[in-house]
Amino acid sequence: MKYLEDKDRALWDEYVDHHAEATFFHKSGWREVLEKGLGHRAYFLYAESEGRICGILPLGHVKSRLFGNSLSSTPFCVYGGVVADSGQVRAALESAARNLATKLEADYVEYRNLVPSESGRPSKGLYVTFRKTLDPDPEKNLSAIPRKQRAVVRKGISVGLRSVIDTSVDRFYEVYAESVRNLGTPVFPKRLFQILKDVFGPACEITTVEHQGRVLSSVMSFYFRDEVLPYYGGGTAAARENYANDFMYWEVMRRAVERGVRVFDFGRSKRDTGSFRFKTHWGFEPAPLHYEYDLVKASDIPDINPLNPKYRFFIAAWKRLPLPVSKLVGPWLARSLG
Repeated sequence: MKYLEDKDRALWDEYVDHHAEATFFHKSGWREVLEKGLGHRAYFLYAESEGRICGILPLGHVKSRLFGNSLSSTPFCVYGGVVADSGQVRAALESAARNLATKLEADYVEYRNLVPSESGRPSKGLYVTFRKTLDPDPEKNLSAIPRKQRAVVRKGISVGLRSVIDTSVDRFYEVYAESVRNLGTPVFPKRLFQILKDVFGPACEITTVEHQGRVLSSVMSFYFRDEVLPYYGGGTAAARENYANDFMYWEVMRRAVERGVRVFDFGRSKRDTGSFRFKTHWGFEPAPLHYEYDLVKASDIPDINPLNPKYRFFIAAWKRLPLPVSKLVGPWLARSLG
């Protein structure tokens, strides 16, 4: 069992690119994102056989006085877990993760599996994901959007909304910071998004929607193999009345098809929330995510999510913060919410 070093990144990513169970969130670049963008120690484990990688497990250590001490695959990502060529390799990687968690005095190891394992570990059914195959013909994709949401997209087109690809994170960050504040969520530091752009290069793209020179919405998307994942997105207070959010996702979809993308990954949502309903209104079917927990010191699986009633007051108060204050204080809190 080895820890990833810079000299091995190309071999790691080659394994990820060719393994059917791997996701964008298994890429080696997330080690740098976790450490430089969020200040957490990353432990990217891999196994070898006859000089070739035969299994990987990206892990991030998030230790917080507010939210505990955890080892996760992968924090701040929707997917993670072991990718391996055999059950034996999987078991060895998971055993190494538990040993590491014990050494770090972590409460648990979290595996954010896209598909369930057969480990029998306790799991959380709170989250679902939304993935859909795209047609090469953009008009067929537009027609596949249910009537009500399709009408919103067409209104956005008719009022003259336009999308542009931003090379800078500046406009995106201003919109994103406002959007998450309005949801009662602390915003990540701006440097995180710059590091994402630097690390993933052309696989990280910002789509910004404008109307008459005014920015209404913006989203940072990731490209992986034949998939696109609009991941960090938001809109201003004026976005909804100007149809900018639906138009934005349509533009990501349309542009992705032009790049040869075949799968649109709308990302994770908690069941029965606003984002869950928004995605179903776009014609996407929810699929369960299988977040599993190896309880090392903890006796129960964690419940760190906005639906937990004990966070209700904090969320309501955060929504009322002046935007400059939320941008100043938010990054300190957000880095603990992995």
